[in-house]
Amino acid sequence: MAEIIFVGTSHIAEQSMQDVRNAIEEHKPDIVAVELDSGRLYALMHEEKSRLRIRDIASVGLKGYLFAMLARFVQQKLGNIVGIKPGSEMKLAVHLAQKNKAKIALIDQDIRITLRRFSQTFTWGERFRFFGDILKGLFSGKRFARELGLDFDLNKVPGPVLVTAMIKFIRQRYPSIYKVLIEERNIFMAQQLNGLKEKFPDSKIMAVVGAGHVEGIKQLIGPEYSFSFSVG
Repeated sequence: MAEIIFVGTSHIAEQSMQDVRNAIEEHKPDIVAVELDSGRLYALMHEEKSRLRIRDIASVGLKGYLFAMLARFVQQKLGNIVGIKPGSEMKLAVHLAQKNKAKIALIDQDIRITLRRFSQTFTWGERFRFFGDILKGLFSGKRFARELGLDFDLNKVPGPVLVTAMIKFIRQRYPSIYKVLIEERNIFMAQQLNGLKEKFPDSKIMAVVGAGHVEGIKQLIGPEYSFSFSVG
């Protein structure tokens, strides 16, 4: 039976680096599938801040562009706190795949499509809640996170209980963000993994994705595939 190995990560956690290294060394996958598209892979491997430019607003929409800039700013700030560059675990997965002569598969949706969908769906009500929560988080920090029940160690990958709580929070408070950034991308990545299994039926595939995507992708892939390993 086909085998898919999941490694759930946090993009700024030191633990994620070790989890990726351990998983690849232990399971020696034939294919390493990462939560990236070609543009994000290029930017990550060449250490570019972003490939989005002002002129891209016309294609991704103003809301999508501003959200991408804000997300990059927040991730960089959090990365500075823990001393890890955002996406380092994905970069490591690619390097280790190359080192072990494994195939590399980019399974995430093109970021421009995701941002365009974000611009189309993000409501005014969600905007006010979102920026209010961002301000509270910047000024209140851990206290605000504890009030929401979402406080965790940035150096570690959130466990299943916390991941479930975070997904529930996003789905209830920001339904369009949940739909575009989580649900639609889960569907896309599940389709990509199914395609890999059909094309390479005897291969062992390791999917390195954010911890918040693991369960959703598993459910979409279905019971006909075995899951031998999961971190996070």
